[in-house]
Amino acid sequence: MSAGPLSAFNSPNIPARNPTIPETFDAENATLAASGSGGSSEVVPSKFSKEHLLYDDLAPEDSYQDGVYWADLPFAKRQKWINAQANGETKREMAHVWGMFKKDPLSPLAAYSRRYVMTGFGLFTEGYTLFSIGNLSALYRSVWPQCWSTHEVCSANWIAAVDYLQIIGIIVGQIMVGFEGDWVGRKVGLVQDALIMTFGLVMLTASWGTNLNGWVICYGWCQFIYGIGVGGEYPMTSTTALESQRGHGAQRDDKLHRGRNVVLAFLMQGWGQLFNQGLLIILLLIFHGGGNPPYGTVAAQWTYRVSFGIMAAMTLWLAYYRYYRKVYSSAALKKSKKNAHVNQSGYDVHSLKLVCSHFGGRMIGSTMGWLFNDFLFYGNKLFASTFIAIISPSAANNVIVSWNWNLVNIGVSLVGYYLAALFIDHKMYGRRRMQIVGFLGDGILFLISAIWYDELRTPGRIAGFQTIYYLSSFFQQFGPNCTTFLLAAEIFPISVRATAHGLSAAAGKVGALLPAVIYNYVDGRTRFWIVCWFGFAGCIVTLLFIPDTTGLDLREQDRYWNFVREGRAGEYRGIAVHPRHLSWWERVVLKRHLAYDAEKDREMRVKELRVAYEEKQASSLKEKTREEEMEEEEDQELLSTNANSFFAIRSRNPPATCSSPSTPKPKRERMMNVGVPYMVVAIALAVTPRAKDTRLLPSIGVVECA
Repeated sequence: MSAGPLSAFNSPNIPARNPTIPETFDAENATLAASGSGGSSEVVPSKFSKEHLLYDDLAPEDSYQDGVYWADLPFAKRQKWINAQANGETKREMAHVWGMFKKDPLSPLAAYSRRYVMTGFGLFTEGYTLFSIGNLSALYRSVWPQCWSTHEVCSANWIAAVDYLQIIGIIVGQIMVGFEGDWVGRKVGLVQDALIMTFGLVMLTASWGTNLNGWVICYGWCQFIYGIGVGGEYPMTSTTALESQRGHGAQRDDKLHRGRNVVLAFLMQGWGQLFNQGLLIILLLIFHGGGNPPYGTVAAQWTYRVSFGIMAAMTLWLAYYRYYRKVYSSAALKKSKKNAHVNQSGYDVHSLKLVCSHFGGRMIGSTMGWLFNDFLFYGNKLFASTFIAIISPSAANNVIVSWNWNLVNIGVSLVGYYLAALFIDHKMYGRRRMQIVGFLGDGILFLISAIWYDELRTPGRIAGFQTIYYLSSFFQQFGPNCTTFLLAAEIFPISVRATAHGLSAAAGKVGALLPAVIYNYVDGRTRFWIVCWFGFAGCIVTLLFIPDTTGLDLREQDRYWNFVREGRAGEYRGIAVHPRHLSWWERVVLKRHLAYDAEKDREMRVKELRVAYEEKQASSLKEKTREEEMEEEEDQELLSTNANSFFAIRSRNPPATCSSPSTPKPKRERMMNVGVPYMVVAIALAVTPRAKDTRLLPSIGVVECA
């Protein structure tokens, strides 16, 4: 084609075509990939370059360099590319935040609150209430020792049951709401959680009994009810944070910042603990008139009831927000059910069975990893009193002193949370390595405590014990506590994501239940000997069964799952089976990495894009409800402007057929003037804001038949 027809568009308002891009495409440098319909063909250059109009769809710059996937680059080149991407993205985000600040100093804080605080607010209430139980136990022991310490008037079993019932309620909620979230949707699960937590908090605020033992029994069952709501927050918050991105830029944000988005929502748990501890200190100072013992029963009653009542009001508001104000992204889940031929109000039982068989190793990794993490995490909380008693002997009788030390520990934990959010998406570190380092760090710290237990308790070495206490909290957050929450959602397909997360979290709570039982029968030193091995076991399980999903597009993982669900797992050639994104078990034992083939996968993706284009065209002719239109808008980035243009032109100008396959046509006959359709698309590409490059189908030529 001559440049004549296009020269008319080279005006000041319409960018001129890049002169380096050829206007004809030589079929000798192309391979054919059959499209999804009609036997037509799409042209995919064997030497895939930036000149091809589908380049950004098949090799986006956020994951590829010169058409090569980032994990396929040589080590030095890969490291350079990763650092350049991370530094460039940091500068871009800092510039964006600075621009927001200059327009309105409070706008960055408002954006942070909308994006992360509101998503993780359920975990804020969970952190507030869940850990207040341990904080308040110190006050109860001081005010009612005959019940909480000597068990003269209260059953020792019921005192212990307060912790057990809470954990059992959480397990029930995690499994039940996880299943429900995949069955009827994320919105139902989130609203239901908020209402159950509100009801449980009202019960805790008003808990009463005819005697102390009756009150303890009532208090324990209130914890169970509240625990059901808290348990549902785990699968619902994680899946919502993963799937919250919609519209333009969502896919890029998913690959570059998915881990950060989830962790910044999850760390609201830490802010809940901090708020609770600070509020309890203030309330006790107000109602008791000071911080020194002895504490009166009236002051204790007002302190714990007001603390629960405040959170009940906040949780009720959360239910309102989730029902009336929160915008949900449900297109991906509905599309998954549609592809699996599952009713939108039904549950994909087949996918759940396949997950247990095809991703059995991942299920072991996520469940056992979370179990070992919670044994460490809740074990640390349970014998925090042992740490604090050694660090500060005066804390034994003074609740305020104990709470102040705990406040410092929560602050250290928050540092770990935020550093986890900062590093969890960096491709040279990522979530898998972070989890291994966290488990290993805690295991070593607790092993040191076990070996030199007596020495560390001496007055001259208290600082060493204090350092271990804070570092164990830091590595817990800058490690498995954040990563298990993220990985349990993102390593499984969307159709059963909430269920898998709920099952993994429930296994974790079994790990939390174990130290609550075991530590009642062993001394302080033995506790450290027990807990350290759970850290090392978590490290081994992560090495064997957890894949590194850092930088992997969730859509690509769901694409792989479609092959698995159709019984064609062996035909998949994409990056979801790249060695970088598989566990040792999947590589060494199952050898799934052998299926990876970038060139074949590129051809398959062109076919899939063609099918998606044709489905979109067919859908555009149908009348749609408002809900269907919104779902289509959510999924708008599946086909880019360039991809739409590519297939639009090829559908108007299908490749010519040869009368004699053995006789090639002269090269000049392989060129055709595409006329008006080509010019119309050229105008569309030039004036559409999203189509900023001016590449106009270098592969528009007629293909020579073999």
